[in-house]
Amino acid sequence: MITENKTYDELQIGDSYELHRVCTVDDFYIFAVASGNHNPMHLPDTDREGGEREEPVAPSMWCGSIVSAVLGNILPGPGTLYCSQHFDFVGRAHAGDELVIKVMLTAKNEDGTVVFATHVRRAADDVEIVRGEAVVVAPTEKITQDDHDLPGLVVQRHRHFDALIRMAEPLPPIPTAIVCPEEPNSLGGAILAAKRTIISPILIGNRDKISAAASELGADISGFEMIEINSHAEAANAGVELVRAGRAKALMKGHLHTDDLLRAALNKQTGLRAGRRFTHVFVLDVPGMPHPLIVSDAAINIAPDLPTKIDIVQNAIDLAISIGIQVPKVGVLSAVETVNPAIPSSVDAALLSKMADRGQITGGLVEGPLAMDNAVDLAAARTKGIKSDVAGRAEVLVVPDLDAGNMLAKQLTYIAKAEAAGLVMGASCPIILTSRADDDMARLASCAVAAIHHARMSGRDIEKLAAE
Repeated sequence: MITENKTYDELQIGDSYELHRVCTVDDFYIFAVASGNHNPMHLPDTDREGGEREEPVAPSMWCGSIVSAVLGNILPGPGTLYCSQHFDFVGRAHAGDELVIKVMLTAKNEDGTVVFATHVRRAADDVEIVRGEAVVVAPTEKITQDDHDLPGLVVQRHRHFDALIRMAEPLPPIPTAIVCPEEPNSLGGAILAAKRTIISPILIGNRDKISAAASELGADISGFEMIEINSHAEAANAGVELVRAGRAKALMKGHLHTDDLLRAALNKQTGLRAGRRFTHVFVLDVPGMPHPLIVSDAAINIAPDLPTKIDIVQNAIDLAISIGIQVPKVGVLSAVETVNPAIPSSVDAALLSKMADRGQITGGLVEGPLAMDNAVDLAAARTKGIKSDVAGRAEVLVVPDLDAGNMLAKQLTYIAKAEAAGLVMGASCPIILTSRADDDMARLASCAVAAIHHARMSGRDIEKLAAE
């Protein structure tokens, strides 16, 4: 937006301007970082009296500071410098409130300063939040500016995972066999999920190593069941057997190689096969994205053929539905957005799309081939002339092979600062599959996704439980 100021000579007593702005939680995070004020009243997930939660309270100084958006940008506008500002904070705003910021010129002084009455009101009920008076030096020369020159900000927080964790907490804890949680990362995530009542852990592995990890964390695990088995392969078999016996409803990877865990789960006689191929699904919370982003398969199937890709797509759709995406939009990725017989992934993508049209893949909208840009960016899709309900809006990204998926997921994690929850689908129970390098949030979110999916598959009304 191009803005132009009003100089001292152009200003007239009574000049006024109103700006409407919706305050968001991201505004409060930015204010907390910039000011150093980390008062939990102004940030999400603060418990109030009675255990209830409400939208965070807008910091009073933030409400006052948005007055400067009018003075500095519009009236008088670019070139304005503050001399003083008085505020009376007479009300409260919360995240989601629309605020009306108004300034009105009340005096012009011979020294070049001007005086504005300043007000901030809540639009919904016209309640006053802030009133005061600003004295500023008015600009003397015409200045225009383009707001597009300013860099954008993305708040690095994980609102989608926060929502999934809140969704999982009211559910009954899911009994979870945790295989070889023998170092602090793998044990810490399980402990955190247990504290949040998401899982009920059964620890399987070397007792001394598990106890040492707990000591390093300063955690008390005396209330958890522990089964001592020193061999990783035997521990994996024991975890699978707990699921088959009905004592565990989920399996979680600790500090062991993925192959050791999956070898036990894939055993044709004693494993957890349930008809479909095992496929890995990443649920990624990418800062700035309006929804979780699901990527599959990035950890199990190296070079999947078309029948395997059918299971990859269907498993990803099923998980997306479980976490609350009613009709998942699935973009099947290739290097191009048109079918090219020389690029096998583009042919597979087109076939998967047509199979969904014919009801061979159900529950979601499947479109392919799509390149990464026109799968997730609406402007890129429009530039390429792609018109569909999926292009530019994809919530699920199906990659051509493990290389592409692993690179995409790790780029989002290490460059875009995403958090990644990992789950294996296609088994008779959720298998929580995280990297040994994952932090507690990734493991906690993975447990939450597993608990939610298990509850959906068990026919539980998650929304009703959350409301209670």
